[in-house]
Formats: sequence, C-alpha cells, structure tokens
Amino acid sequence: MAKFIIAKDHNQVGEIGAQIISDQIKLKPASVLGLATGSTPIPLYQHLVRLYQQGVLDFAAVKSFNLDEYAGLSADHPQSYHAFMDENLFSRINIAKENIHILDGLAQDPEQQCQSFEEEIKKAGGIDLQLLGIGNNDHIGFNEPASVFICDTHVVDLTDSTREANRRFFSSLEEVPTQALTMGIRTIMAARKILLILNGQNKAAAIEKAFLNVIDPQVPVSILQLHPDVTVVGDEAALGGLKKQAPSLFASS
Repeated sequence: MAKFIIAKDHNQVGEIGAQIISDQIKLKPASVLGLATGSTPIPLYQHLVRLYQQGVLDFAAVKSFNLDEYAGLSADHPQSYHAFMDENLFSRINIAKENIHILDGLAQDPEQQCQSFEEEIKKAGGIDLQLLGIGNNDHIGFNEPASVFICDTHVVDLTDSTREANRRFFSSLEEVPTQALTMGIRTIMAARKILLILNGQNKAAAIEKAFLNVIDPQVPVSILQLHPDVTVVGDEAALGGLKKQAPSLFASS
C-alpha cells in the first residue's frame, strides 16, 4: 500500500525525500540505494549534500546503482547521467568511487553490460531503497509504455515523447539519444522500499493513471500498486487532483 505525502513546493518535495533517504542510511549505514536523474531529484540531492556537510550523514559505506543511462553517451558527456550524478551528488559527498554503479552508455556489448549490472546488484545484496521519478508518459526509469512489462535491465528504444521531454537538456532534438540502458520493472520492484517523487501539474495525469486505474504495461508506473512499501511525495499541483478523486489514499499521510 502506497503512502502519499503532499509537500508545499518542489523544494519541500526534495527535503522530505532527502529525510526519507537519510533515515534509511542512519538505519543501515551500508545501504544500497537506487538513484534517479532529471530535474525532479535535484532539490533532494541538494538537501542530502547539506545533511552531509552538517555531519548528519556519512556515505562512506553506501553503495549506489543508477536507474539508467543514455546509449551512445560517454561518461564525461555533459548530458550523461554519469556527469549529472557527479555534479549534483557524488562529487559533493564522501561516497567511495568503487561503490558507484552506473550503466556504461558506450559498452561494446550493451546486453552483457545490462546482465553484469544485474549481477552487481545481486552481489550487493539487492537495493534497499529505490528513488524514482515519473515521466509524462508514465515511464519509470526508461521503461516506456509497452505491451508487456520488461523484467530485467535492458536496452530500450526511447519514445518520441520521452525524447521531446528531454530535448531541453540538449541543443536540439537530433542530439537526444534514441536508446538508453535501464533497470527493468522486476529490478525496480525487487527494491525493499521505493520512494517516488514528483512535482508540477504536468505530472498530475500520470500519477492519477498510475493509482486510479488497473495495472497496465502501457502505464509502467502502475506496477507500483503491487509493491508493499512505496512512499509518494509530490507537491499540490502534482497530487492535488489524486487526493480529490481518492482521498482514502491519503488517510495515513
């Protein structure tokens, strides 16, 4: 059963999300975190950095696995998720480099890269807490709407809507990669806890489809209805409509 929390704005979404992750690390200093990219988690990472700088958090024993990476981008490409994570979090905390795991967008054998990634997650003992955002087309990670849920880490063709949504990070639509490597649905669902964060009116329809309708691979995020420990944190613009339609979902928030 998902727990829903409404924050006043994007910054507070990040603050609440960071506190949830902080609590996880305090409970288990060697936590395995699944991490996400994009504009939504930036305030969350800023709050985590602040907690580290205040001496509240220690990332020395933490291991991380990122959800996805663009195919065809090198780790030092400014729009790669390697670069994003380094800029927004990793270079600003004391996480060990060997504990950071991000898919290689330039892997000569992408399928083998995906399989190795799965093996590394298993070797780490599985993901304790997985951070997720939600795409305008209801994707999580880069699991796009499809006829079936794809289970494990895999190579995916990005939809036109996803590429258009990410166009703002590139000089032109032509520069946005057409493929990505992403954790699959089973990999995500195997995490012991899931934290989904969202903000803005443009995410309202997606979250309503996710939790008001049947589970459907055309709405990948809807699979979270089956997870036993999901916390959804969003602002009023994103979650207000869902609360009006299904107030019982918010009874415990």
